[in-house]
Amino acid sequence: QKKLEQMMEEEGLKDEEKRIRRSAHAQKETEFLRLKRTRLGLEDFESLKVIGRGAFGEVRLVQKKDTGHVYAMKILRKADMLEKEQVGHIRAERDILVEADSLWVVKMFYSFQDKLNLYLIMEFLPGGDMMTLLMKKDTLTEEETQFYIAETVLAIDSIHQLGFIHRDIKPDNLLLDSKGHVKLSDFGLCTGLKKAHRTEFYRNLNHSLPSDFTFQNMNSKRKAETWKRNRRQLAFSTVGTPDYIAPEVFMQTGYNKLCDWWSLGVIMYEMLIGYPPFCSETPQETYKKVMNWKETLTFPPEVPISDKAKDLILRFCCEWEHRIGASGVEEIKSNPFFEGVDWEHIRERPAAISIEIKSIDDTSNFDEFPESDILKPTVATSNHPETDYKNKDWVFINYTYKRFEGLTARGAIPSYMKAGK
Repeated sequence: QKKLEQMMEEEGLKDEEKRIRRSAHAQKETEFLRLKRTRLGLEDFESLKVIGRGAFGEVRLVQKKDTGHVYAMKILRKADMLEKEQVGHIRAERDILVEADSLWVVKMFYSFQDKLNLYLIMEFLPGGDMMTLLMKKDTLTEEETQFYIAETVLAIDSIHQLGFIHRDIKPDNLLLDSKGHVKLSDFGLCTGLKKAHRTEFYRNLNHSLPSDFTFQNMNSKRKAETWKRNRRQLAFSTVGTPDYIAPEVFMQTGYNKLCDWWSLGVIMYEMLIGYPPFCSETPQETYKKVMNWKETLTFPPEVPISDKAKDLILRFCCEWEHRIGASGVEEIKSNPFFEGVDWEHIRERPAAISIEIKSIDDTSNFDEFPESDILKPTVATSNHPETDYKNKDWVFINYTYKRFEGLTARGAIPSYMKAGK
C-alpha cells in the first residue's frame, strides 16, 4: 500500500485514477489472502508423465486442474530422506528456490507435503537437461560450448551473489528452457554432504575390477561410448558420481565457492572431448583420479581442441588458490575463450542449439521413464510402517510455500507457444 501511494505521488495521478489503482490493489490483496488460505494438495494436479528419476524420488510433468498450467513436480519420499539424512538438503533446496528470483534459477511456485512425500512444484523447462543433450551429441562445437559455459558462468555467479555455493554443478543440473537457455536446478546440496562428497565412501566400495587398466587403454571413442553407457545409472544412484566434484571438497580442510568453477571446467572438457577428464570404470577410480588430477588431467591427442579452450579448462581445474574466478567473475568473463560473448544480452539472443517445442506439455527432450508407484500409499507404507516416521514429521515443518504470481496466473499460454514461435 505504501509503495503504491508513493508511486502514485511520483506519477502525479489525478484523484479518480488513484481511486481506481487503490481499488485494484485491494482486489489483488483479497485474492492473495484467499489463495494463501487454500491448501494445495496432490488432488489439485493431474499427473501427465514421469520426466525424471533420482535416488529419492522422481519428477513428473503435471497440470494444475483449475488453471490448466503445466509444471514439473518433484516428489521426494520422506522415509528415504530421513533414512539417508537428506532433510537438511531438501530444506536448503526449498529455501534457495524461494529466495532466488532469478532468470538463471528454476522457479519454484509451490511446495507442500502429505504423510509420505514432499512436493516441489517448479516451472517446467521443456528443453530437457544438459546430460541428455550431451548423450545425444558426441561432442559440442567450440561455439556451442562457449555459449553454454558463458551462460552457466552467469548462472553460478547469480547464486554466489546470494551467498550460496551450489557444490553439485553437473550436466544433470543444467536445464534448458523453451528457447534453449540455461537454468540451474537441484539445490539439494547447497548444505550438508551427499555420499558423493565423502572421502571415506570411496575407500570401502568393493568392486571386482582390481584396476582401471582396461579403461585407461581405450581410445577416446571407446571411452565416450563406455561413459555414455554407464552415465544413466550414475544419475539414478544415491551415491552420485565424484566426476564433477573439486578435490578440495573431499579434503577436511574446507573449501569455498571456487569449487563450483572447478565443476564447470570438468563440464567444459566433457562438452569438447565427449567424456569427463576423470571418468573411470568405478567411482573409487574416479575419486583417485580427481585427487591425483595433476597427473590424470590430460587431453587426448586424437580429439583436437583450441589452445584457448584448453587453457580455460586448466584455469578452472587447478588448485583453488590459483583458480580463475578467485578475484571475481569479471576475471572469467574477460578470458580469451569468451571473446565475442555479449554478456549483457546473452539470454535474449538465440541459443546455440534451438529447441523445438510442439505444445506446452511437449516432453520430447526428456528420456522415457516407466510409470511408478510413488503416489500410491499402499506401496510406500508397506516398506515403511507409518509409525516409523510419524513421530519424525516435525523435521518437515514449514515446508509449505506459495509464490503469488504462480497462484494467480490462469492458463495463459507461455510466450514461446504464441504465434508459432
